[in-house]
Amino acid sequence: MSQNTPSVSRRQLLQFAGLGAAGLMLAGCMPSGGTTGGGAPAAGDAFAPGKFKAADFKFSSWSLTEEAAAPAIKALLEGYEKKSKVDITEVSFPYNEYFKQLMLQVRGGQFSGAAHVDVAWLASLAALGKLQDVSAFTKGRGYTASALEAAQFDGKQYGFPWTIGAIGLLTNSELIQKAGIDEFPVTVDEYEGALKKLKGLGNGLIPYAASTKAAQLKDILIWMQTFGSDLVKDGKVTIGDDASIEAVTWYKSLYDQGLIAADVDRFDARSLFSQGRTAIYDDAPVGRNSVIKDSPDAQLGEKIVSESRPVLKKGDTPRALVWGGAIVVVGGASDDSTGTAAEFGQWATSDLDAVLADYKVRALPPVTEKAQASDAVASDAFGSRFAEKITATATVNPFWQFPQYAQVETVVAERVQAVLVGQQSPKDAMAQAGEAAQKLIG
Repeated sequence: MSQNTPSVSRRQLLQFAGLGAAGLMLAGCMPSGGTTGGGAPAAGDAFAPGKFKAADFKFSSWSLTEEAAAPAIKALLEGYEKKSKVDITEVSFPYNEYFKQLMLQVRGGQFSGAAHVDVAWLASLAALGKLQDVSAFTKGRGYTASALEAAQFDGKQYGFPWTIGAIGLLTNSELIQKAGIDEFPVTVDEYEGALKKLKGLGNGLIPYAASTKAAQLKDILIWMQTFGSDLVKDGKVTIGDDASIEAVTWYKSLYDQGLIAADVDRFDARSLFSQGRTAIYDDAPVGRNSVIKDSPDAQLGEKIVSESRPVLKKGDTPRALVWGGAIVVVGGASDDSTGTAAEFGQWATSDLDAVLADYKVRALPPVTEKAQASDAVASDAFGSRFAEKITATATVNPFWQFPQYAQVETVVAERVQAVLVGQQSPKDAMAQAGEAAQKLIG
């Protein structure tokens, strides 16, 4: 299977994460602009620690809207307010609206301060010209080299890495066993057979809570790669090739058979999983705490098992998508508020006590060597399996290198949705999606 994006070998898994550690860091997380050897870019003199008076600032995060994550984020903010004697104004939007709203506010000068971002957004945000290079703040703080690279773009350290991991399949092992599935399927054909067995359990069970809402239909891209599509090769969009058409045709067949359901996004899938109404869904490690918290099943945490995504044919490498969060700093380099926001970003992502307190609640893979080596992280059995089964073969979305990546994902999602509801054939829809995506990236 052709792959143009880097993955992590078993040797690198041990090197970066430590044997059994949940905090696996991916080498080469950003598809362009990383510095040689993973070190931070050279720091300038204008924007550096110790040059600012403590001042109030804004902090933006979608996690502030999520019941499971918000308490941990608020505790972090309160801890820094008390430590530095400043006030932090919270700004939040639901995840599916967050990127668009943040871009609008940054572009319009309505937001400055620290912002929680997906690493996929760095190219788009950097293109606005309002992000600070925080390399002087990351120097000597113990971040892993690959974590630093994940928050770089075009050779600049535009963010503090916060959590780096992947998105893959989470399963309910009890339901899998009830369906008579002794071993999790390796190939796509075996996977479809397993989904049919799960449907046979009845009671309205959705075998696989795959994303079918347009806002989250970008998930189809990892299945396109599973079927052999490069998505982008030598600067040219390959969507519309036989592999992408085959992947969408297969997805449509799952939809028609009732093996996946209509109008599902990540948050719907979590809700279904927590209620025992689906056996499999796609998520990052953060999903585990969310579904446990909302579940009436007190033993659900013991039943959640991460599994490698099925492959087209035996011997292929399972696909997974790099997932990660960073904190970026928006504002003027000489402004005390901006400087304090940067010092918060440094503290939140690298202070061992702050990081482990957050890990205790959210269990997200940390990005410093000390945190990864801590007992709390190294002994996490769920994180260890997730790292080995999913993160170890994760690759970046090749569209992330383009500032227009979000628009690309939208046009692809719209065409896939048209296929699911029967408005277009997979061949016509993917041809249109590929053409539209190519026009967007030039």
